[in-house]
Amino acid sequence: MRFVLFRFYVIAFFSLSLQVQSKKYAIHTVAFYNFENLFDTIDDINTNDDEWTPTGAQRWTDEKYQQKLQNLSRVVAEIGTPENSNAPVIIGCSEVENRGVLEDLIKQPKLLPFDYGIIHFDSPDKRGIDVALLYQKKYFRPTSFSNIPLLIYKNNVPIKEEKLEETDDELEIKIENKNRVFTRDQLLVSGYLEGEEVHIIVNHWPSRSGGEKASSPFREAAGRLNRKIIDSLQQINPNAKVMTMGDLNDGPFNKSLKIALGAKSKKNEVPEFGVFNPFEEMANRGLGTIAFRDSWDIFDQIILTESLIKPDFSSFKFWKAGIFNKHYLVQTTGQYKGYPLRHSQTEVGFSDHFPVYVYLIKEMK
Repeated sequence: MRFVLFRFYVIAFFSLSLQVQSKKYAIHTVAFYNFENLFDTIDDINTNDDEWTPTGAQRWTDEKYQQKLQNLSRVVAEIGTPENSNAPVIIGCSEVENRGVLEDLIKQPKLLPFDYGIIHFDSPDKRGIDVALLYQKKYFRPTSFSNIPLLIYKNNVPIKEEKLEETDDELEIKIENKNRVFTRDQLLVSGYLEGEEVHIIVNHWPSRSGGEKASSPFREAAGRLNRKIIDSLQQINPNAKVMTMGDLNDGPFNKSLKIALGAKSKKNEVPEFGVFNPFEEMANRGLGTIAFRDSWDIFDQIILTESLIKPDFSSFKFWKAGIFNKHYLVQTTGQYKGYPLRHSQTEVGFSDHFPVYVYLIKEMK
């Protein structure tokens, strides 16, 4: 009965907002959120998580951990509102320590009614932070998933450590392993969204540690790997619906997006088998998901293949995108007033990133 009422609300809203009174639409929200250091309080001897323990630098107690879970659950439940009263049916996430923290998150009272499932793999990141996917079991049925490693190397010269941005996301160099840069895998999930096949790639590309220019080749390699994954899916099905999302540590104008991945900012410029980035237009307007030295950028993006932007809503297609930056997610005082409200020694915040989302809509007959 609740689902029927929800559908009725969506139908009524879209009949008005799209100004097409004779047509009715279903809607789903797809989102991405960097949870920023979602660590439990347990010391993992295999990763560099000592900072996030009760005796570590953050004095990360169970009380703080529970508050962090409560904060994040509020955000996840509200992403995409008020246009869609349902929480995201699919949400990619990054900076999660393990599957256990995700299990704790989806059990929060605000998220429990949505019955989220989890897809997660441990990555080789030395801090132990991974990407993952949450999905509402009622609407999305995964059929396959895999973690695809990003194999990048530094040619026998470790990156010069230069603190150019405030980040906990450090690149790790392993001289004894051909100078491989150990970073997050790319998570590929395929499945059916209310009977329609879709593919999602969840990313957390290498950071700018060492400087934007010096580290750019690593993110360009991540963009090329994304393009390779998309190409392989399109070879199987030329009309494959693919959404790649994540904290890309680059803005929409950087080489990793514009050249390596080939993302276009305008729908009419997207070639067959190409990809569309709705967040480039937002960046042009000065919007952002992350701030540094009073400058905003959009590192968090959701990019869609051409098959998702065709002007035919007989199946789920892209409608519009947004940045979820509600007032309670914003720092209101001090040096970082206006920035995303992140964790500090005196306050358990949310994240140093704002979440992003897209709406998929489908005409109902």
